[in-house]
Amino acid sequence: METPPELEAAADDQNDVTITNREYEGESVIAVDFGPTGAKPSVDVVGDTAIVTVDGNQFEFDVPSDASDVTVNDGILTIKG
Repeated sequence: METPPELEAAADDQNDVTITNREYEGESVIAVDFGPTGAKPSVDVVGDTAIVTVDGNQFEFDVPSDASDVTVNDGILTIKG
């Protein structure tokens, strides 16, 4: 699964954003850490669009077609597919 370009752009614009891609047995995971903002991110999925809000900033991206789950856990946005 490829990282949505909007998240890559957010990582490029903000030094604290880190994106990690992992491949496990039959599963892809994209993990996005928004850094030490002091605020926990939240995510809402509306149709094919995910909206992440963290520390007053909002990021929107198209959910990858092969994604099965988009969640936030312990401050990390996770996209599984």
